[in-house]
Amino acid sequence: MGLLTVAALLPKDWKLRLIDMNVEILKDEDLKWADYIFISAMEIQKSSVREVIRRAKRYRKRIVAGGPLFTISPEDYYHHVDHIIMQEAESSLPLFLKDLKDGNLKKIYKSEIFPDITLSPIPKWDLIDLKKYAAMSIQYCRGCPFNCDFCNIRILNGRRPRAKAYSQILSELDCLYNMGWRGIVFFVDDNFIGKPHRLKTDLLPHLIRWMRERNYPFSFLTEASINLADDEELMKLMVKAGFDSVFVGIESPEEMSLSECNKTQNLKRDLLSYVRKMQMKGLQVLGGFIVGFDNDPPTIFKRQVEFIQKSGIVTAMVGLLNAPKKTRLYNRLKRQGRIVGDVSGDNTDFSINFIPKMGYDRLLKGYRYIIENIYSPSAYYTRVKNFLVNYKIPDFRVYKLQLCYIKAFIQSVWEFGIKGTERIYFWKTLIWTLLRFPRLIPHYIAFSIYGYHFRKVFHIHFHRNIL
Repeated sequence: MGLLTVAALLPKDWKLRLIDMNVEILKDEDLKWADYIFISAMEIQKSSVREVIRRAKRYRKRIVAGGPLFTISPEDYYHHVDHIIMQEAESSLPLFLKDLKDGNLKKIYKSEIFPDITLSPIPKWDLIDLKKYAAMSIQYCRGCPFNCDFCNIRILNGRRPRAKAYSQILSELDCLYNMGWRGIVFFVDDNFIGKPHRLKTDLLPHLIRWMRERNYPFSFLTEASINLADDEELMKLMVKAGFDSVFVGIESPEEMSLSECNKTQNLKRDLLSYVRKMQMKGLQVLGGFIVGFDNDPPTIFKRQVEFIQKSGIVTAMVGLLNAPKKTRLYNRLKRQGRIVGDVSGDNTDFSINFIPKMGYDRLLKGYRYIIENIYSPSAYYTRVKNFLVNYKIPDFRVYKLQLCYIKAFIQSVWEFGIKGTERIYFWKTLIWTLLRFPRLIPHYIAFSIYGYHFRKVFHIHFHRNIL
């Protein structure tokens, strides 16, 4: 989405081509075709970025680099690219374009001003093939009012949430709708509820009307802080607008660890009841969890497993704590002499870029204990049932029978119900769901696929890192 927005900010007479290396291969012909190579990336894509830069230089192409990776660590790429566009493109890119027109280009472009994103253009969706994607992305606001120790969002996008006008969001959705997109749309906001009053009085009422008039062509996913559960009206409006999932950074059930990382929004709350409250309103909670805090007690691994199982959070993403550059955590650990490298950005590679208080071996052993105990077939299918019991599907949400759903069901039965080692859990939970919650069968089939994926990823990465 970042490069599609950048594309919309470029001169109208430029000929543009976008290669998303998540879904297609960058060919030499693409590099030869271009006069300039624009690269946007995050930490996890560092090795890919180095390869793209190497290939572009082979053809003597000028490289313009931007996005989180280059904004946070411009010094790492100063001698490898021609121009670095820091911060947000709406404020920094026009400076580059002006100098390009005047023939007076500089190495680095940055702006200290967080741009007014009500002036941000509709991303150029026509540059990609929608058929290659499982979800589309859209953005309502940037910035987060919280200041978690390990997070660099405030560095990148500021602490004051800036929101688009509702008319912009509807125009972007119109664009996707008219291009034939149907399915998941991910609101990729740092914290979707950063401006709750404006959501309730401006965006959501219009979004509800837009979705109803088009017979709910999309289902929405977003990210939000746990205090969403404090606002009954906001949850109700989000569900009516088509939101069915929300990612929440829960991090830890340990109060001392939450206090250590300045996760103030999670403190002094019954996190389990907050998760269940969202589920009962029709929002599936995807949870983020972290181990490796200095204040993590020896029992933290067992407590994490117990919390995840009781919560019914099916998609529980557990990671080792890392300290990204320029965060408060990084600066504190650097003063203590505990930083040992850069973050990889990969939540599955078992790496940590600082010396943990409990020791790496003990941390890794505990981390493996968590993953094995939440994604074993027995534990996983039990957690799926916990979710289905607590989840209330909205009455208006009807799943239309599609060929892809039928194919997914048949393949799931074959892979998990006949071939798989988990078949006893698969069939027992399938029959249980059919008898008690038949409307949630699509959820169950999706969850069975997720579980297989999670176990496969864990085993591949664990053995790769051990060997």
